[in-house]
Amino acid sequence: MEWSASKRLNWTDYKANPNPNSDAAASTSTYLLIDYNIRHDGLTYRIQSLFSKTRSWGLHKSVYILSHEQGHFDIAEIFARKLHKRMSEYIFNKRTYQKDLDRIYNDIVDEKSAFQNRYDKETNHSINKEKQAEWLKIIETLLDEYKDYADY
Repeated sequence: MEWSASKRLNWTDYKANPNPNSDAAASTSTYLLIDYNIRHDGLTYRIQSLFSKTRSWGLHKSVYILSHEQGHFDIAEIFARKLHKRMSEYIFNKRTYQKDLDRIYNDIVDEKSAFQNRYDKETNHSINKEKQAEWLKIIETLLDEYKDYADY
């Protein structure tokens, strides 16, 4: 499912069975994809910020926990926008573009992963309600900060 400002996650989107070896209340899997085409020394691309219904699960399904999980999907969108920003700034080089684009993509994915982990660590997976509220504001601010790059 692609990220959308108008469609928020719902527990019915979570199709995977809960992981019996996890103590988490839920798990949200997100992906950033990029497809690009090279034509006449030029580059076009399409980015997707995706939620995996078949890899995401909920065990304790509350509105509060769902808002934490939505935060994970929103973080993926922030990094899709950051990827679009980096791609739009890239100056095409036909000799090095493959290596360049791999580096850009991998750097963004690594940043996204570290940011997701920080979100969970600082909120203690949403248990720290004060930190959770702070993080939701941070996420909202970053979505707004990168709104000019939402048109990927």
